[in-house]
Amino acid sequence: MSFKDILGQEKLIRHLKKSIEMDKIGHAYIFDGPVGIGKKTTATAFSKEIFCKEFGQDVCGVCSSCLKIESNNHPDLVWIEPDGKSIKNHQIEELQQDLVRKPYESEKKVYIIKDADLMTESAQNRLLKTLEEPPRYVVIILISTNFNRFLATIKSRSQIIKFNRLQDKMVQDFMHKRYGMDADETKVFATFSNGIIGKAIEFKESEDFQTKRKETIELIDGLLSKDQLKIFDAMAFFDKYKDDVYDILDLMIFWFRDILLLGATNSEQFLINMDQKDILQKHLYHIGYEKMVHMIETIEKTKKDIKANVNFQLATEIMILHIQEV
Repeated sequence: MSFKDILGQEKLIRHLKKSIEMDKIGHAYIFDGPVGIGKKTTATAFSKEIFCKEFGQDVCGVCSSCLKIESNNHPDLVWIEPDGKSIKNHQIEELQQDLVRKPYESEKKVYIIKDADLMTESAQNRLLKTLEEPPRYVVIILISTNFNRFLATIKSRSQIIKFNRLQDKMVQDFMHKRYGMDADETKVFATFSNGIIGKAIEFKESEDFQTKRKETIELIDGLLSKDQLKIFDAMAFFDKYKDDVYDILDLMIFWFRDILLLGATNSEQFLINMDQKDILQKHLYHIGYEKMVHMIETIEKTKKDIKANVNFQLATEIMILHIQEV
């Protein structure tokens, strides 16, 4: 794994490479962005470039440092993960005890803290002492999904590296190249991944996502059939997928958005669920434009209500009844 394998983060990679080439590597970085965007991969690649014994424009991939990182046993690269639900004070204390020992075989010693934004306040305050006067050979990379959880003093002493979501076309091209998928399929995965390549890969390689999508379409089809018994099936469905409710609601929103587009443009060009256009067309005959807009607004409201801790069963039941009443 090297920088050339990382997709769609060219600007930040140029910044990191330049810091190595000019010997201006920072002592602390915050790699911030959504899960699956490539932060851990980039942290590993950055470490490999720092340690590579034959570094030029890219890592050599064959020196002892490169090989040790690939096999997860480089003595100067330390990974720290949450202990339970947080990074605790004792973990940062252990880091501090370790970093006073100079690198074993490199000029630098790199510490990568996963889910660093889950550090307790006491752990952050302890880490701050290190960031104020770090040994010259130490590089600390904090991986986070929400850098606003860090103390202001932590942020001010770190370089904040923001990871951007990829354009749909980039995700589509990647999925086509990697899996040989056709254009209709790649569009589905690019849209549902929301510009996060790791999520697109997870969806493709997960039978669970394919099942959820299929069952969600069947759910909508059943509710629009006006069969009152389908209400009970729908309630059971949401109980089954309670932990994945946001994915399910997004699938529903994209579905009704496609019907809305199909009705407004009479064109298939912009459809996400292109592979299901026959069912979309069938549903279009049953729903008017105004009702479709109301449907999407209802689902969006359900998402907000659930996030606001409104009773899950009540929120989903109200939505189910609204959909069947259309």
